[in-house]
Amino acid sequence: MEILLTLEKMPAWLDGNGLANYLLKTDQDFIQLKKLLGRQITIEFTNEKYCSNCGNQFADLYRMGFCQNCFFTAPQAGESIIRPELSRAHEGIEDRDLEFEKSYQLQPHLVYLANSGALKVGVTREEQRPVRWIDQGASEAIVFAKTENRYQAGQIEVAMKAHLGDKTPWQKMLKNEIPELDLKAEKEVLRSKLEGDLAEFYAEDENEICKIEYPVETYPARVKSLNLDKEPKIEAALIGVRGQYLIFEGGRVFNVRGNTGYRIKLAFS
Repeated sequence: MEILLTLEKMPAWLDGNGLANYLLKTDQDFIQLKKLLGRQITIEFTNEKYCSNCGNQFADLYRMGFCQNCFFTAPQAGESIIRPELSRAHEGIEDRDLEFEKSYQLQPHLVYLANSGALKVGVTREEQRPVRWIDQGASEAIVFAKTENRYQAGQIEVAMKAHLGDKTPWQKMLKNEIPELDLKAEKEVLRSKLEGDLAEFYAEDENEICKIEYPVETYPARVKSLNLDKEPKIEAALIGVRGQYLIFEGGRVFNVRGNTGYRIKLAFS
């Protein structure tokens, strides 16, 4: 079977057993990736790239699946998307589109701690729990603070980044090299680091740890990232999915979200 699709972030959710489930969106339907585990997969780049915002075709994309113009003009790629502490919608100050920025930024946000190869801090909209943690391949996560808007969450994240990182060590995550951590204890230690007005947003009454398992048959000892521009045809058995990565036999891994906008032919036996 051969299917055409333009790559984008894989929708994901947790089932009742804490297992992450993934869909791959095609032109006509969705594919449940857990049904493809153990099967031979072919991904062939058609040499077409489309901006995920304007939909136009380009010889190359800039960042985040956007063409250069959209990356510097679209509100979906505004500064506060990447750096929440720069949010200004709560002050009525426009970055690129105030109506969009109010709808996105002026809603409850979470500051969280996640274990995905190392302890990290992050920010997400409350409605994105636990999807954000699945997207990052976290084994476990806990809410550190709840805020009324994105700006407040960004301020707390900046304060916490003085004590821990905010990046996912993707290679460790894909090899399942996950340290044993007591997230509740880590949260208590970090709580003492909050000062002044930031402390009032601390979510001390929520200590539930979200545990996440992934559909992976065998974790590789080493990983090598695949690049469609350099290797336009990938043929290998799919052995797992974690974060936004497809894991193939031999430790080769493919970042689906990182190739947003790439047009491919997908085939499987």
